[in-house]
Amino acid sequence: MAEAPLPACCSRGSDGIKIAVRLKPRASAERVIGLRREADGGVALAVAVTAPPVDGKANAALIRLLAKLFHLPARDFSLALGAGDRRKLVEVAGDPARLAPLISEGLRPWSIPE
Repeated sequence: MAEAPLPACCSRGSDGIKIAVRLKPRASAERVIGLRREADGGVALAVAVTAPPVDGKANAALIRLLAKLFHLPARDFSLALGAGDRRKLVEVAGDPARLAPLISEGLRPWSIPE
């Protein structure tokens, strides 16, 4: 059986899926903005949260928003890179074959045709 395709901001690992994120803290509303091309040529998921970037509050808000979007428990999410930066790499732990369809479906409204 073929593996489910992932949006351009995601990559499959042996123990989960990684999502490149560009976070906008102190926004007026918490929402997914969409997929954005980065200066380095990569693609990141642009996300806005109302929390300030203080004491990990914006990162925690990001994790809560992604968990809700993908219908997964927040405990499955962690920051692999970028705790103090707007550019982040979020890891979603679990079987990539099970996670890929959930993440693809959650990001369908913002998918960029390749």
